[in-house]
Amino acid sequence: MRTILVTGGAGFIGSHFVREFLKNHADFMVVNFDKLTYAGNPDNLTDVSKSSKYELVKGDIADKEAVEAVFKKFKQDFVVNFAAESHVDRSIHGYARDFVDTNIYGVFNLLAAAKDAGVKRFVQISTDEVFGSLDISSKSKFNEKTQYNPRSPYSASKAAGDLLCHAYFATYGLPIVVTHCSNNYGSYQYPEKLIPSFILKALAGKPLPLYGDGENIRDWIHVLDHVSALEKVLFKGKNGETYNIGGGQELANIKIAKAILGALKKPVSLIKYVADRPGHDRRYAIDDSKIRKELGWKPKYRLEKSLAQTVAWYKNNQDWVKGAVSRLKEINPHIDI
Repeated sequence: MRTILVTGGAGFIGSHFVREFLKNHADFMVVNFDKLTYAGNPDNLTDVSKSSKYELVKGDIADKEAVEAVFKKFKQDFVVNFAAESHVDRSIHGYARDFVDTNIYGVFNLLAAAKDAGVKRFVQISTDEVFGSLDISSKSKFNEKTQYNPRSPYSASKAAGDLLCHAYFATYGLPIVVTHCSNNYGSYQYPEKLIPSFILKALAGKPLPLYGDGENIRDWIHVLDHVSALEKVLFKGKNGETYNIGGGQELANIKIAKAILGALKKPVSLIKYVADRPGHDRRYAIDDSKIRKELGWKPKYRLEKSLAQTVAWYKNNQDWVKGAVSRLKEINPHIDI
C-alpha cells in the first residue's frame, strides 16, 4: 500500500483533501501530520478518524526532529503540504515570527526530509497573495509567470517557501509542484476568515466589520474544487511546474457581506465600515488556463448556490462552531466572534 503524508491535514482545506483522498484512493494510507493549533481541528475529520487507512500524528513542521521522525516511521510516496500560518491579520499584528517559522523553516524541514526519503512527488500549497495586488479597474490576472510581489509578512513567508521548493527541484531534482489558489470557502473553515466570520456575526446580530470601502475584490473557489485540482496536480502535474487554481468568480467583499446577510434574512445595516488593513491588496484574479488545458481540470461549484449552502452549514453545525471558536479564543481571548 502506498502512503501519502498530508501536513496540516486537520485544517480547513487539508481536512477536505484528506476526506476526499480516502474516498477516491483505496490503495493509499493517509498520514496526517498536524500541529493541532486553533486552526488544526481534529473535529474536522471525525468521520474518518477510525479508518485503518488513516493516521493522525501530532507534530510541527518547524520541528526538525518531529519531521524526521514521521518520515522515518512511514515510508512516504507523496507529500502534500497544507501546513501554514495563513491569517493575514495575525501576520501583521504581532505574530510575524510564527509565519517565518512555519512557512519558511517548516517548508525547509519538509523538503530536506523528502529529499532524503526519495519521495515521488512533493506538492506545495501556496497562495495567489504572493503576486501582490492588481488594479481594481484592470482586466489583468495573475498567471504562472507573474512576478512575486508580496505585501504582507504572510505572503512574503509563503513566497519564500515557494522559492525554496523551486530551488530543491533545480538543485537536487526533488520532484516538486507548487500551486497558487484563490480564496477558498466552504464548510469547516475556521472562524477568523472573512466568510465564516461574517456568517457567525450575522447569526448573532453583530456588526460585520468591512475594511475600507468594501470594494476589494477576490476570486472565490469552493474548497472541493480546490481539492479536485490538487488531485490532478498530484498525479498528472509536471515536476518543477507551477499551477494556478482559480474559481473564476470575482466578487467585492461588500457583495459577499450582502449575500451572507441576504441568505440569513438580516439587514444590510449590520455592515460597519472600519479603517482599512495595512497593505490591503486591492484585487486578486487568477488565470487558471494552464491547469485547465494541461490537466483537464475545471471548477464545478458556483458561488451563488454554494455560498448559501455554506451559510446553512454554519447555521446547522453549532457544536462544531462552538468548539472552533473556543479553540480560537484560547490564543486570542479578546477576539469578537
